[in-house]
Amino acid sequence: MSDLPRRVLRALERFHAARPWDHNAHFHPWILRQVPDRVRSALDVGCGSGDLARLLAGRAERVHGIDADPEITARARELTPATTPVTYTTADALTGLGDRSYDVITCVAVVHHLPFAEALEVFRERLAPGGTLVIVGLAREATLLDRLLGLASIPLNILMAVLKNGGGRAPRPVSMTARTRPAELTFPEIARQARAVLPGVRLRRRLLWRYTLVWRRR
Repeated sequence: MSDLPRRVLRALERFHAARPWDHNAHFHPWILRQVPDRVRSALDVGCGSGDLARLLAGRAERVHGIDADPEITARARELTPATTPVTYTTADALTGLGDRSYDVITCVAVVHHLPFAEALEVFRERLAPGGTLVIVGLAREATLLDRLLGLASIPLNILMAVLKNGGGRAPRPVSMTARTRPAELTFPEIARQARAVLPGVRLRRRLLWRYTLVWRRR
């Protein structure tokens, strides 16, 4: 890589460090559009500070958030009004879901931290008949299409940072305090494993370095 691209990348890193915005929260309105207007129960896996769980409370009679980080789970409880039908548990996403079934299960930017196929199997078993599973995930860039979408996401990322922060500097959102790691699976690998576990699943590459998965249990 020549010196000019390195300088450009460093400038972009400084720009976004000063104007952080939550890419995952950007998908919350889309997630809600995949969910029925009224359901009895919803589960948010990897709930973080509880932003999505609180939004799901507008659709569900009861919402449960689960996260492996006790500090962020405690923060989610602090941010959630006592009158909101949302509860939280600090537990492992694969072993801590219990035996209860849910009408909606959501999982945002978390499943790449887990054994992918095993996680889908666990979610499938906890989903009630007629229920909806919605995942927003990260995939490792591998194909030409991945690279083109990544390039197209750069100006959009800058625009969103300006729009959400008014063009000035901003503090890091509470929802972005959790650490993440790079994805290991490519999108074709994700699609192949998902279709083996969830027949009829719908997957789509997205801008802003994300993909989406929607599956409805019959």
